Amino acid sequence: MEELPLDFAAVDIDSMVLLIADMLERLIAHNDLIPLLPESLTRFHSRSAPGITVLDYLRRIVRYTNVEKSCLLITLHYIDQICSRMPLFTLSTLTCHRFIIASITVSSKGLCDTFCTNSLYAKVGGISVTELNVLEREFLEKIDWRLMCTRDVLQEYYVNLVRTHSSGQFFVVGARSSGGSVSSDSDVEMDTAQSRPSTPAGRNRGSTILIDSALVNPDVSRRPTIEQNMAFAALQQSQDPIVESDPDGK
Repeated sequence: MEELPLDFAAVDIDSMVLLIADMLERLIAHNDLIPLLPESLTRFHSRSAPGITVLDYLRRIVRYTNVEKSCLLITLHYIDQICSRMPLFTLSTLTCHRFIIASITVSSKGLCDTFCTNSLYAKVGGISVTELNVLEREFLEKIDWRLMCTRDVLQEYYVNLVRTHSSGQFFVVGARSSGGSVSSDSDVEMDTAQSRPSTPAGRNRGSTILIDSALVNPDVSRRPTIEQNMAFAALQQSQDPIVESDPDGK
């Protein structure tokens, strides 16, 4: 097993990418089983799945944009936020890559002192500048321009990623069973009022909630795992009638 530091800011960025990619790929594998309804289509949907894995895509972004770890990790928070506001949206092979590059673009601008131009983000992401500009505006509107979350929430995401990694090869030194919370002082400061994702609900809703952000509250001692949330989403899906649709009905 590989030992990782308790603080997400101290972890090697490639390890962070491995953790995030593993979780996203499992989430995508689950959500790809949900039939795509015409009303579920968004600007994040591609007509076909990109020919690059999520892991390689994240590594490409890290290599060419020097993205900070907090911007990678906060992508998970954005997934929860957008999915809570858009019940029919799911992260899938058709949406993940465009979602990621839009997330990195807006978080880097909102959280970092230095960031790249949209032309570079677009080139690295494999889309046109015009398309990225549209995705950026759409992304900001869907999260209600709330780019921030607490450092404790990011720490919870990090610890949960390690705990649920599919290979079980990682562990966090000194992590408590309820998550390794560290000091709340951070450059990623804060708006906690909207940092809590709502419970998965809605017809054919995919698994989207990665952790319960309310668990930064020390009074809460147990969190649902991603597997539990996936099982809950699968149960909801099985209870709803499946409607076939044309995946190219954009």
